[in-house]
Amino acid sequence: MAAWLTVVGIGEDGYSGLGKPARRALLDARLIVGSPRQLELLPHCLSAERLLWPSPFSLGPVLAARGTPVCVLASGDPMLFGVGASLARQVPAEEMQVFPAPSSFSLAAAQLGWALQDVSCLSVVARPLAALHNHIHPGQRLLVLSNDGSSPAAIAQLLVERGFAGSRLRVLEHLGGPLQRSIDGLANAWALSEVAALNVLAIDCVAAADARLLPLTPGLPDSAFAHDGQLTKRDVRAITLARLAPLPGELLWDVGAGCGSIGIEWMRAHPSCRTIAIEANGERQGLIAQNRDALGVPALQLVAGSAPAALHGLPQADAIFIGGGVTIPGVLEHCWANLRPGGRLVANAVTLQSEAALVNWRETHGGELTRISVAQALPLGEFDTWRTALPITLLHAVKP
Repeated sequence: MAAWLTVVGIGEDGYSGLGKPARRALLDARLIVGSPRQLELLPHCLSAERLLWPSPFSLGPVLAARGTPVCVLASGDPMLFGVGASLARQVPAEEMQVFPAPSSFSLAAAQLGWALQDVSCLSVVARPLAALHNHIHPGQRLLVLSNDGSSPAAIAQLLVERGFAGSRLRVLEHLGGPLQRSIDGLANAWALSEVAALNVLAIDCVAAADARLLPLTPGLPDSAFAHDGQLTKRDVRAITLARLAPLPGELLWDVGAGCGSIGIEWMRAHPSCRTIAIEANGERQGLIAQNRDALGVPALQLVAGSAPAALHGLPQADAIFIGGGVTIPGVLEHCWANLRPGGRLVANAVTLQSEAALVNWRETHGGELTRISVAQALPLGEFDTWRTALPITLLHAVKP
């Protein structure tokens, strides 16, 4: 089928800022779909029916018109946090054409004099603010698409709570149009509760001496997590994640998640990494929810229940970590069966019984066993001595 769907990126300069191909598509369309603001930018001479996006948002009206000339209006570049990317997942590429306008990020970078390749471009449109935590680091520059006019004030408060109160903020409203305006300030002195709903927030991250810094390497300090003692400790966690070996887009099952430390650090390895954490204890479920937000991975999915029953129906995993329950009948077998070929299974054991379960399982399925022993120098009277934590037996197996 020839291209029947055209996605037109339209800026604040409206119809006059469109190129000839985009104008031609609008003239030929039988249906034009967009937001009230976007539809108001069009001239009255266009003959197509005009349709507002439904609430709650749905692509249904567009997909139902397949085969007839349809134009969808989008802000700026439709393929950058835009409706074009959503449509591309539903409509074959040969049935769709896209005419982008300059994105809000491009317009903001041009106004600020920032090199776009050196900036983290983010969106909190219908997304939790907590996702910003993974991008707030000293000296970093961020461009954030705001969800609404209250977003800059909420982000300023988040920066203050993280110890980045001196960060420099600039709100850029209505970029590329006659109403364009910028508002400057510091996070700890931000006084505007509302700005224009259509805005981009530019952030120069400045850390105070006591700022809570979250390094990108695996093995965050134990103090970064709220926990009840059920925590894979820092050094063991770093070794475990090295064996799990996260890659972009991969899914981890964190079985017996405790406070969620392994699954959280898996997701912090790359923005597209995903985790399903399985935990039966209600209090620890609350700790997982608290930690995933505080450490910048609010998309972590939490399943309440015990393995193996809670594992049924989950999507196939690229890697699986079992932090507890290896002695429960069926847990190791179910995890191995639902691991994709080439996937990694890592299980940690502390007790003799759980260690024996890993040894027996390895005899049938293969893999490597590693004994991890960590000792810290701690005071003993007037002197120091080594205090050794309980040794960990780690099983690492790769599915053929």
